[in-house]
Amino acid sequence: MLSKASSSLGKSLLSLSRSNNLLPRVCTASFHYGNALQQKRAALLDIDNINPHVKAVEYAVRGPIVIRASEIEQELANEGQGDKQFSQVIKANIGDCHAMGQQPITFIRQVVAACTYPPLMEQNVFPDDVNARANEILSTIRGSTGCYSDSVGMAIVRKHIAEYIEKRDGYPCNIKDVIVTNGASSAVKLILELFISDKETSGAMIPIPQYPLYSATIAEYGMGLIGYYLNEENKWGMDIEELQRSLNEARKTCTPRVLCVINPGNPTGQVLPYDNIRDIIRFAMEENLFLLADEVYQDNIYGEGCEFNSFKKVLMAMGEEAEGFQLASFHSCSKGFMGECGLRGGYLEVINLDDEVHYQLNKLQSANLGSNVTGQIVMDCIVNPPKEGDTSYELFQKEKNDVLESLKTRAKLVHKRLNSIEGITCNEVMGAMYAFPRIHLPPKAVAKAKSLGQEPDFFYCLQLLEETGLCVVPGSGFVQKPDTYHFRMTILPPENEIETFLELLEGFHNRFLVEYKD
Repeated sequence: MLSKASSSLGKSLLSLSRSNNLLPRVCTASFHYGNALQQKRAALLDIDNINPHVKAVEYAVRGPIVIRASEIEQELANEGQGDKQFSQVIKANIGDCHAMGQQPITFIRQVVAACTYPPLMEQNVFPDDVNARANEILSTIRGSTGCYSDSVGMAIVRKHIAEYIEKRDGYPCNIKDVIVTNGASSAVKLILELFISDKETSGAMIPIPQYPLYSATIAEYGMGLIGYYLNEENKWGMDIEELQRSLNEARKTCTPRVLCVINPGNPTGQVLPYDNIRDIIRFAMEENLFLLADEVYQDNIYGEGCEFNSFKKVLMAMGEEAEGFQLASFHSCSKGFMGECGLRGGYLEVINLDDEVHYQLNKLQSANLGSNVTGQIVMDCIVNPPKEGDTSYELFQKEKNDVLESLKTRAKLVHKRLNSIEGITCNEVMGAMYAFPRIHLPPKAVAKAKSLGQEPDFFYCLQLLEETGLCVVPGSGFVQKPDTYHFRMTILPPENEIETFLELLEGFHNRFLVEYKD
């Protein structure tokens, strides 16, 4: 259930479910008679009787503009350029690293290949440390990646994850608190499912602009979506006063139980400072909120003076003050320097869950039959990379550093160029893989969009795609403050291609301003 408060944020969130009616419907059957002797059976599943929560789900990152981009790609392939002013579609809508030209990390792919087809190790095609890692992993899954692993993940992988977390944060990590998952997305859904209640509507607080995974999952589970605004005027920071305002308003319509934080931010690219994280934890403690820390971009830090601090590290440093506070944090193989989106690897760590809840969480994961083995292998390579002296060490370090340095260069380039365009302002891309610039649209353009029944930034982004082949995601798909308009673009296109992207964007934007000038 979404908030019915009169705030503009509530109205924005209500638009996510638009015309969806979540009330029960009367079951009816209808039959079509072709003639007196023919009778067609009514569909047992149709749009009127499917789960209403499914109809409430929206996912803008793969929405109408992305669908249109794929159609244009097909048109270019089948018909050539024709009267289009471009010969390719540049998809900057999603954080799909390899699709944008990033090369896989050699060590990761070699270990995956060796595990997938062990006879390769007999042909001396891989370094000795790759073979050793593959044999170590295979010994725990009966020699084949086609076997099921333990539902919560291979013990050796969980051990390496726990060691990685302990080294990162400086505090112990218990292997029983770690579950390996099919990417961080399934981990988020796994935890949120624990909060569904048949006694009340449980609410989850999520940042606005929001990553659609959260709003989609909350809608699917029939929970209450509680949006809190990030502060665009303060580098998309989190203000405790705004958290309190949002929480107080939500308590009129649901029972808030969860606070979700994305750090570094998606779609907004901010990196939270240490003191801010501590204040957020204190707020969650005082308001009895379970904290979800989405930390999948922890390797993607670009801003000068910025550093990643995990919520667990800050929590542990608070000592007795935070004793017993419950937290779940997430990581993934899809982002960082790895970019292995398609192999679906991730993990969650839970803090201070009692044994009975642990059992229920593990039971849920068992019902999913655990995570795929290949994704677990990738996570093992990430958390336990080659060490100095290993055969693969130097190449691994070079590939990792090259990717991260290039992303840093692109982050700074995108920030600088966007702010040089009249009518566009953009906060620094401190981390993650996205810029979320604000576009200051002329009133005439806003009026035109509304006359077409479109959000103004959707109208802008659709024209951008049709005229230039540039595919970005409208800010309205992430929800935003009223009367502000944005789009999200990735910084993933190669450096030469991102220059072209920015030139095309600037040309289009200037023409757009002229066309809709008052």
